[in-house]
Amino acid sequence: MSLKLRVASLFSREARLAYGISLLEGGENAARGFRLLSALATEGVTEAQYQVGRAYLDGTGVPSSLPDGAHWLLRAARDGHVKARFSIAILHVLGLPEGIESGAAASPLAVGPEIRKPDFAEGARWARLAAEAGSPDAQALLGYILTNGPEGVADPAAAWSWYEKAAAAGAAQGYLGLAGLRLKGEPDEAQIAQAVHELREATKGGLSSAFHMLGLMHEQGWGVARDLAAAAECYRKAAEKNFPQAQARYGFLLISGVGVARDVHRAETWLRRAALSGETEAAALLGDIYARGGELPPNYLESAKWYRLAADRGHAAAARALGLLFLTGAGVHRDTEEAAKWFRFAAEHGDRTSDADLGNLALMGRGTEGERIELRQRFERAARSGDLVGAFNLGVCHAEGVGTPRDEREAARWLQSAADGVVNAQYWLGRMMIEGRGVEPDLAGGCAWLEKAANAGMADAAVLLARLLVSGKAPGGKDHARALDLYHAAASQGHVSAMFSLGALYGGGHDVPEDRHAARLWFERAAARGDALGQLMFGRYLIRGLGGAQDIEAGRGWLERAKAQNVAEAAAELERLGPAGAVERGAGRHGAARRAG
Repeated sequence: MSLKLRVASLFSREARLAYGISLLEGGENAARGFRLLSALATEGVTEAQYQVGRAYLDGTGVPSSLPDGAHWLLRAARDGHVKARFSIAILHVLGLPEGIESGAAASPLAVGPEIRKPDFAEGARWARLAAEAGSPDAQALLGYILTNGPEGVADPAAAWSWYEKAAAAGAAQGYLGLAGLRLKGEPDEAQIAQAVHELREATKGGLSSAFHMLGLMHEQGWGVARDLAAAAECYRKAAEKNFPQAQARYGFLLISGVGVARDVHRAETWLRRAALSGETEAAALLGDIYARGGELPPNYLESAKWYRLAADRGHAAAARALGLLFLTGAGVHRDTEEAAKWFRFAAEHGDRTSDADLGNLALMGRGTEGERIELRQRFERAARSGDLVGAFNLGVCHAEGVGTPRDEREAARWLQSAADGVVNAQYWLGRMMIEGRGVEPDLAGGCAWLEKAANAGMADAAVLLARLLVSGKAPGGKDHARALDLYHAAASQGHVSAMFSLGALYGGGHDVPEDRHAARLWFERAAARGDALGQLMFGRYLIRGLGGAQDIEAGRGWLERAKAQNVAEAAAELERLGPAGAVERGAGRHGAARRAG
């Protein structure tokens, strides 16, 4: 700051104004600058009133205060200050606190800041005054109000004219407004191409929403050639300008590796920012990321937090996922009532799978008899209206006597009606046909339904069919190679029994090549997930050095876990092993408790 300006401020009001503004903008002496401008504002200097109003809104040199900021901006606006009129128009659109009126200055002490009342009509009045004075920003704002205002304020034709004036003056918001108007309804190719040009002009002004819209157009190939890399770059620029929708979309592209190199860590950062800014889908996706694990380690506590945030905002799939966490106790305390609450919420918001989850809880004996009857009645209404999921659930209720007397014939009838479209129904019907429950026994027909469900990705169906193939009870007799494939498919979905059965098949004595290393690996995976026989077998492999290095003490630990789950063979093994440190010599062939057979 020049000494000349400082000295001049002692003798001239204009110099004091300039000096105060320079102090306010300088940062270090902002409070002093505010005091100088405040005194000038009280004396009636319009520019000082505007500067004081902006300082209150921005919290520069003084604590932030919307009522005080609006009060001083209104005084400047009434005296004809164009920028003040533009600013007060924005405040009216966003909503001013009760107690501030444009007709007369109100004491800030009388204002109720907690009550915000948007007023598009008053915003339009102030924006028009500034627009007619030649402010391009005000012209664009007036176009926005006339486009989006309520009935009686909205005037699309006039909005177009004001957007054109703003764009002609180089205002980015003017270009953005024109593009938005062109893309409404069913624009032709020429209008879409012009809108793309206008959006590109708007991005020159750094408008985040213009970058986001261009990203959508590049991603969809709308008005431009489909270019996922260009879309990702547009989303990135909008995301960096704190545009939540773009942050969510860019995070998704980073996870999927579409248009940009896959980077889960960066994706998590952007999705987190989007979720905290209100993007529900981003919160749900964060829940999925932490639940699945991968590049980021599984963290069910984090997963539950994000699922709850999305569920609280009405996201059905996130509500169901949260219910599953409560059902299993992953990241939250185990609570079947809380699980049922979220399953019910998800079902009411359109997630039909949650109906089956509620049915499964009913099968577990949860809830009162009245609740089970109500659930069965809901399923019956859905089934009779032609809903296949409802038919499946009703079939299960009849099969297990949930909310109605057990009736396996009625169960089979409803399951048959659902089987063509519901994978779970194929599995249930296959089981009932094999066991002769509600229908004549039909091993071939039952296995055919299991095969169909397994091919559709149902792990339980794959495991049951594999067991029949291992035992030779399937219509074609034993087929261990096919069983191996089925177990692998189920294990890849996290099916613990399939993991144990793979260990048993690879361990020897079956019609597949023996592979002790693979057997040890699958027993370990089953053991780590709490499978008692998996813990027994993995303990044996460690103690005897089968399929890898010998580790007696680690093996003893796994046997102890199996013993705690009442596996008698584990207790016997530990007794033969003796106290810790007393090592039984000799590593004979392991005796296998073969669930695969």
